[in-house]
Amino acid sequence: MARFGLLLLLWIFVFAVVGVVRRDMFVGAAGRLVATPRAAGVSGDVGGGGAKVKKGRAAHQLVVTGGQLAGTRITLGESPITIGRAEDSTLVVTDDYASARHARLVPRSGQWYVEDLGSTNGTYLDRTRVNGPTPVPIGVPIRIGRTTLELRP
Repeated sequence: MARFGLLLLLWIFVFAVVGVVRRDMFVGAAGRLVATPRAAGVSGDVGGGGAKVKKGRAAHQLVVTGGQLAGTRITLGESPITIGRAEDSTLVVTDDYASARHARLVPRSGQWYVEDLGSTNGTYLDRTRVNGPTPVPIGVPIRIGRTTLELRP
């Protein structure tokens, strides 16, 4: 009888592990679209000022230009923007090639920087893989899996 109970507990554990792995790996496979812009408000001079950016232009919006969430706009504020499949991300992407915590956009000294958070498939600024905090000029595409984003004035 004790063997049967132990075997039953073992199978329950195996099914629980498989369920967690499946949920983590295939969270976007159902095709649900989720965009939760949590960055509140527009501040005066949040971003811009990079080498390719004209003086006086500042980024005020993050726009999804490609992927399932194309057309989604997030107003930029003082807070960092997290991007990934995790429900607590600022921009929740349902892309099979995005990690749960894929990338982060951070404002520093009047410029926005993109950072990869150790994702499996990488974050790209234009065609260059991001290896550390990298300044993001206005209009230059950021690619996370099949999702493409841009900073806009």
